[in-house]
Amino acid sequence: MEKIGKPVDRAEFGMTPPTVNAYYSPLQNNINFPAGILQPPFYSAKSDMAVNFGGIGAVIGHELTHGFDDQGSQFDADGNLRDWWTASDKEQFKKREDCIADEYSGFSPVEGEKLRGRLTLGENGADNAGIRLAFMALLSSIDDGSVKKEKLDGFTPQQRFFLGYAQIWCQNQRPEALKSSVRTDPHSPGEFRVDGVVQNMPEFAAAFSCSEGQPMVSANACRVW
Repeated sequence: MEKIGKPVDRAEFGMTPPTVNAYYSPLQNNINFPAGILQPPFYSAKSDMAVNFGGIGAVIGHELTHGFDDQGSQFDADGNLRDWWTASDKEQFKKREDCIADEYSGFSPVEGEKLRGRLTLGENGADNAGIRLAFMALLSSIDDGSVKKEKLDGFTPQQRFFLGYAQIWCQNQRPEALKSSVRTDPHSPGEFRVDGVVQNMPEFAAAFSCSEGQPMVSANACRVW
């Protein structure tokens, strides 16, 4: 209540330093990464950089694109609740986000339950867009030599990138917990934060030689950004 009517404190941090999480603030129009997330599996200075791009790189991309998702897009550059998109942009965005909402609504993490594509739309959109930003950064780093082109442990840098991404969403949940999260959590379960994303990416199919018609290649791939 004390904040009402006062200028926005753009230095304010909404999480504690050891918190393993990250967030985008539409009111401050910034992205925030507590120290706690800068550890494996998200990041390690000793790790192969391709793995880091797939880990913390994808998280950074995820938070960036929250500024342009179904909620973040409603706020302007100064954090004001103001419509700043053109009508044609909003129309195209709606079509593309509908694809993702429908796609995820078909996923079933536990018997008798399917994901709520509208509930998880913002997070799914950020997952799908953020990993593309990170992959672009990976390719640039391969070109400038900061990421090794050679195979490590038998994997190409592109494959190591996707393996790093998959590792950050490893989790175990009891069926009862899954049923609860499906109904209330705006984040998809870890399984679909991985499979739901990479099946939309031709880059993943190319990295692992997946062919059209295989489970990890979507017949109707969705892409917002």
